Amino acid sequence: MVTPTSLSLIITLQDGTRRIYPLAADRVTLGRASDNDLAYPEDAVLSRRHLLLDRELGAWFATDQGSKNGTLLNGERLEGRTRLASGDRLHAGRVTLTYHDPAHAMEQTVVFVRDDSGPGLAGNSVVTTLDRLVSRGGSSIEQALSTGMITGASRVQALMEAGRELAGHRPLAELFEVILDLAMKSVGGRRGMLATCEGERLAVRSLRGDGLRVSEAIRDRVLKLRASVLVDDAGADETLRGSSTLFAQDVKSLIAVPLQTKDDVIGLIYIDTNDPRRTFSAEDLNLLTVMANVAAIRIENARLIEVEQAERLLSKEVGQAAEIQRNLLPREAPRVAGLDVAGVSLPCRSVGGDYFDYLRLAGSRLGVIVGDVAGKGMSAALLMSSLQARVQVLSEETEDLALFLTRLNRSVSASCPENRFITFFIAILDAATGEFTYANAGHNPPYILRAGGALETLPGGGPVMGVLKNQQYGAYHGALHHGDLLVLYSDGATEAVSGEGEEFGEERFETALRHAGGLSAGEVLAHLQQRLDQFMGVAPAADDLTLVAVRRL
Repeated sequence: MVTPTSLSLIITLQDGTRRIYPLAADRVTLGRASDNDLAYPEDAVLSRRHLLLDRELGAWFATDQGSKNGTLLNGERLEGRTRLASGDRLHAGRVTLTYHDPAHAMEQTVVFVRDDSGPGLAGNSVVTTLDRLVSRGGSSIEQALSTGMITGASRVQALMEAGRELAGHRPLAELFEVILDLAMKSVGGRRGMLATCEGERLAVRSLRGDGLRVSEAIRDRVLKLRASVLVDDAGADETLRGSSTLFAQDVKSLIAVPLQTKDDVIGLIYIDTNDPRRTFSAEDLNLLTVMANVAAIRIENARLIEVEQAERLLSKEVGQAAEIQRNLLPREAPRVAGLDVAGVSLPCRSVGGDYFDYLRLAGSRLGVIVGDVAGKGMSAALLMSSLQARVQVLSEETEDLALFLTRLNRSVSASCPENRFITFFIAILDAATGEFTYANAGHNPPYILRAGGALETLPGGGPVMGVLKNQQYGAYHGALHHGDLLVLYSDGATEAVSGEGEEFGEERFETALRHAGGLSAGEVLAHLQQRLDQFMGVAPAADDLTLVAVRRL
C-alpha cells in the first residue's frame, strides 16, 4: 500500500483490506451506528458510538466513548483522552486505525539517547537561565543589552538582527527555519535543531545536519529546569570524554537553550560544532538564551494568528456551505389541492446530511422524499447535495418507484465512500384519490395517524443505499383517507438524547404523534419539535432532524 502523504488514518479491516482516510475535519467518530463518520454496522464487537478522534490546536486525540469492549492503543487499553503520535495503532472491534502524520518525518533523523556520563552536568559546563539575564516585562533585547550580558559587536548585531527578522509576520513553518538560521549564524554552529513541545512529545520543526543524537540529560535539563546549557570543550573535560553520544559524533562544543516565554517552555534550540578552533562561549550562551526568548514569544503569537485565521476561514466556509444547503432544500411546501404539506430540516451542526424534497408531478400527484446520509458535517452535506442531484435526474426518467430506487442505489453505490451509506424513503400521493405508492431503502418507516386516532407504520422496504450495488427494490401501496396524517422523519427524532443520556425513542415519538390529531401539517411539525426540545433540555442535538407532514384534507 502507498504511504499517505497527508495527515491520515490507515484503516485495516479483519479481512486485511486497507484504505486511507484523510483527516480533513476536526472530529471523527467510529462505531456501529449509522451516524458515525466511520460506521461499521456489521461489526458486533463495536459499540454504537465506540471511539472519538478530535483535533485541538493541530494535535489529534483519541477517546473511548464508554464502549462495552474497550479500545486498545498500541496494545494497551485506552484510558481517558490521549494524544496520538504518528504510527500509533488503535484497535476498536475488528477495525485497526493507524495514525499517520508525515509532518514528523524529520523526527526520525533526531534521536534522544540516554547517556550515563551525563553531558551538560559536568564540571566545565556552563548553565544559565533567562531570569538571570532579563527581568519580567519589557523588551528582553533591550534589557539584555543594558545589563552588559551580551558583549561584542557581532553578538549585539546578531541580537538586533534577530529582533528585526522576527518582528514581521511569517507562517509558522517559515518562522521555524528563520529562527534556526539566525541562531546558528550568531554562534557559528555546524549542526542544529529547533523542536517544540507538543503535549508529551517533542516535535522537530527545523533541522540542519543529519543523524543528530542529543543527550536526554541535556534535553531534560533544558525543558524541565528551564536551563540554558553550554558544553564549551567536551574533549578537555575528563567527565565528558566517556560520553558515547558526544564521542560518536565528534562533538567539541554544544549549546542547548529553552524556547521560553514568560512562564512556559515551548521547546528548545540545540546547536553543536566539531571545530576545535571555534568552541562556544558563555557570551554565546547568553546571546542564544535571549534570542530564544524572543523567538518563543514570536512563535506563540504566530500560532495564535494562524488559529484565528483558520477559525475565521472555516467559519466563513461553513457559513457559505450552510447557505448553499438551505437553498437546496425546499423553502416552502407545494400547494396541492386536497393536501396540507409542511417540512423542516435542522442540522445539528451548520450543515448536515439529512435531505427532504418534493416532486411536483402531473395532475394532483405529489412526491415526498426523506433521506439521511450516515454521518454529519461537511462530508455528509456533500453527499446529500449529490443525492439530491441524482434524485432530480432519475425522477424525470421514470415514475416506477421500484425501478427508480434500484437505479438510484446503483448510482449512489458507484461513488459512495466505504464508510458511508444512505437511508431513503419516497412516496407519490394522488391527492384526488388518497392512494399512494412508496419505496423504502433502510429508512425509518413513516407513520400514518388515521383520522380516528389509530397509528400505523408503513411496512416493507429494502436495505440502505450505497452498500449493495445490484440490490433490487420493490414498491408498496397505501391510502390516505380524509383527515389522515402521513409523517416522515429522520432518526434524529427518535434518537434525540436528553441531558441524562436517555433517547427519546419511538414510544415517545408515537405518543407525541397521537396528540397531533386535528392539527395542520405545520402545527404538527411545531408540536413534535416542542416535545423534542422539552425532552433534550439544554443538551445539544446529536444528529440532524428532518420532519415532513402530509395531511389529506
